[in-house]
Amino acid sequence: MEASVASTGSGLRCSPNPMPKQQHERRSGRPIRMLTPTRRWGRGRRGGEARGVGVERKRLVEFVSGGGSNIRAIHDAALGGDVNGVVVALVTDKPGCGGAEHARGNGIPVVVFPKSKSAPEGVSTDELLNGLRELRVDFILLAGYLKLIPVELVQAYPKSILNIHPSLLPAFGGKGYYGLKVHKAVIASGARYSGPTVHFVDEHYDTGRTLAQRVVPVQANDTPEQLATRVLHEEHQVYVEAVTALCEDRIVWREDGIPLIRSQTNPDE
Repeated sequence: MEASVASTGSGLRCSPNPMPKQQHERRSGRPIRMLTPTRRWGRGRRGGEARGVGVERKRLVEFVSGGGSNIRAIHDAALGGDVNGVVVALVTDKPGCGGAEHARGNGIPVVVFPKSKSAPEGVSTDELLNGLRELRVDFILLAGYLKLIPVELVQAYPKSILNIHPSLLPAFGGKGYYGLKVHKAVIASGARYSGPTVHFVDEHYDTGRTLAQRVVPVQANDTPEQLATRVLHEEHQVYVEAVTALCEDRIVWREDGIPLIRSQTNPDE
């Protein structure tokens, strides 16, 4: 089936919802329309204004390659008003993944990146950068996106790209460490603790400055799947907390380049 291509309104091509053959035949010749961010996201939606009356909501783009449970948690927190932000697009290298399906189901434009033989509908790095600028994106949030972020993107958004990794970095990070591979390596090493790390993104895999971590004990008889489940639960909480701080401008940087999170209740802490 040849897919129609929609637009975010920023020049970025969006991946449409796959449709059953019968439904496609009924709509043959009619393009699939996707709502643009400005039409989809109204102020005060589901829970009213986000925290901080009169504060402009940050514009977020999420990158995902898999099921996207972390981006769902952030999306729900934004809709509920806990995160002072709005998700204006989702970028993926796997247009059929669960995270992309969730985005489409919620009217969030899905952009395929990078362009490849298996994904000819994808966009180039320059096209992606131009589209993000036109969308006035403030922050980029990675959640299980398996491709290395281009240097051009890192340079265009300094201190503005976050990632979540399922181990206590710098342990068990780097190229090839993702998903269950991380938890298998943790158990095989005999490590007594693991847990998620939220970190800023630089030009390499998992080497950016750590922003937040959450410790999860490794049980004696853990399987990789059991450890993954407990770590994922903590991932959702720590990532939402970090994004909440990011969108409230509560991230400060020490002189030695270490990022810290100011307390909501006591800004001096």
